[in-house]
Amino acid sequence: MSLTSHRPALRPLAVALAASALIAGCGGSGNDTPAGQPLELRILHINDHHSTLESKSKTLQLDAGTGKAEAVAVDAAGFARVTQAIEELATQSPNVLKLHAGDALTGTLYFNRAGADGEADAALMNTVCFDAFTLGNHEFDKGDSGLKSFLDRLRAGTCKTPVLSANVRFGANSALNAAKAPGYVNPSTVVERGGQKIGIVGLTIAGKTKASSSPDTDTTFEDEATAAQREIDALRAKGINKIIVMSHVGYEYDRQIVPKLSGVDVVVGGDSHTLLGPDVLNTTGVGTPGGAYPTRLTDRDGSPVCVVQAWEYAQVVGDLKVQFDADGRVTQCTGTPHVLIGDSFTIAGKAATDAQKTALKASAAATGVLRVTTPSAKATAALQPFKDKVAQFNLKQVATVPRELCSRRVPGGVGTMNYSQSSAACNAEGSVSVRGGDIQQLVAQAYLEEANRHYGGADITLQSGGGVRIPLLGQVTAAQVIQVLPFGNKLFRLDITGTEVKGMLEDGLQAVYGPSGTTGPYPYTGGLRFDVNAAAAAGQRVSGIEVYDNASKSWKPLDTARTYKLFVLSFNATGGDGYKTLAAVPDARRLDIGVLDSDVFFNYIERQPVDAVSGLPLLSRLATDLYSTRSFQGGR
Repeated sequence: MSLTSHRPALRPLAVALAASALIAGCGGSGNDTPAGQPLELRILHINDHHSTLESKSKTLQLDAGTGKAEAVAVDAAGFARVTQAIEELATQSPNVLKLHAGDALTGTLYFNRAGADGEADAALMNTVCFDAFTLGNHEFDKGDSGLKSFLDRLRAGTCKTPVLSANVRFGANSALNAAKAPGYVNPSTVVERGGQKIGIVGLTIAGKTKASSSPDTDTTFEDEATAAQREIDALRAKGINKIIVMSHVGYEYDRQIVPKLSGVDVVVGGDSHTLLGPDVLNTTGVGTPGGAYPTRLTDRDGSPVCVVQAWEYAQVVGDLKVQFDADGRVTQCTGTPHVLIGDSFTIAGKAATDAQKTALKASAAATGVLRVTTPSAKATAALQPFKDKVAQFNLKQVATVPRELCSRRVPGGVGTMNYSQSSAACNAEGSVSVRGGDIQQLVAQAYLEEANRHYGGADITLQSGGGVRIPLLGQVTAAQVIQVLPFGNKLFRLDITGTEVKGMLEDGLQAVYGPSGTTGPYPYTGGLRFDVNAAAAAGQRVSGIEVYDNASKSWKPLDTARTYKLFVLSFNATGGDGYKTLAAVPDARRLDIGVLDSDVFFNYIERQPVDAVSGLPLLSRLATDLYSTRSFQGGR
């Protein structure tokens, strides 16, 4: 599709600079396109890989030769596939940029259990050798000093990837203040392709980073649009007429910012984990696209701007081709979100036959987005030592539990739903029939305490009973902790009213005690307690709701008019387990914290008192008054 640009001409100084650059370019060698000529630029990009370095199984809907789609499992994603895909695609065009739009860190054990924080991510990123990397909010999760340590590792190789953010202002005491770490983070960088200069500007989501990550106290973040325009103007004043903004602010925010800017040509985004592309992404089971790839917008002057993003977790490599005319105006942009998969297919638990495999590969190719990619050998080798460390960590003893942390999804006596889940000893003791599972409650409390230590704070938390899978007793390994929370959910923070708090609890109980109810959704909460009458009518099962007030160190009645900060799994925050009240909370009141549930639990465990005998953290049951189900009656 051709695009018409109305961009104003460069100022006279800029025109003169551009003219001199053209004259200088005439003596160039090779196939470089001199300045002042059309240019095709190919941008290969990722964002929000969040320490997701290993591949994983994915179920797709493909045709195995029967003429209709069926469920097919395939190994997919993984950073070694990202490296290979970028390497292969880069050979197909002369003028290529490789960009990472932020949030490399936090989200799996590879971040902080496989060496120094971010060490594995830096090693894998250096197998790609990105031309620029913009700071995301999660780059600040370990403070400015932690970020500097990560950037030291990113700079240790031969790549020296430029790190960008135009709107961060590192405080005087920050390890990344320019006086202490010159050149570590810059507002922009300039690269040359085809003999022409291209400016790349970085942006970091401002409010979210300050509110839910851990930048130093005196490190601040300027308004994103203001900072972007200042840097674009500075680049254009130097005669640079091709500008890319690497924007870690989210897809919807990109759509708001672009019309405010003048002089931007392309936005390579991140933060919102948005899948962009055709409807076939949905029909094949990849995911639901949130817009077109690329999304075409116009800036303040009516000039075209091409906006892209590459989903999340090393699953997609974005591939954008941009045509510039001789004056640096965008005339066309097209592209593909390459979804990275392998070619070992499984149908109904059995390996595909040769004939099925041939048909499946053809079906994948026909989508135009599924790309069969063999993992890069060099990236696989780079990952292996970190993979070994994760395996070693899983075997490590991390806690001692002298008294069983019983697992029970739902309270209730003999004959009630889920009674048999608890051990005979726990059932004989009887507390699980009154209050529910100890381990479920401990997880909810862990979220609360860790949210108030690291992630901007929370008043209450929610953990559905079925999301916690096993009890703990005796010497506990890291692998067992992961078995407690095996689904790899990330945490959100929602601002919800007291009325919505009650609605949330009623939703959970309706999903348990309503028609076709199951045990999994039963609500366990931190900082919140209530009485349950399971036999009551829908919407009337919860009473006596109280919230713990940190200021007064006392329990107070729920205030229906007040807004509370809720720390909750992404699964429940988006309506999983029947929590429709949470699904209805608008985007303006929800924040993707992005930290892994099991990692939060590990952090909580590490803060517990040390057992004198084992030398390990001591995990004990909570005080009775912290259990969310204060009283229970009427279960079936």
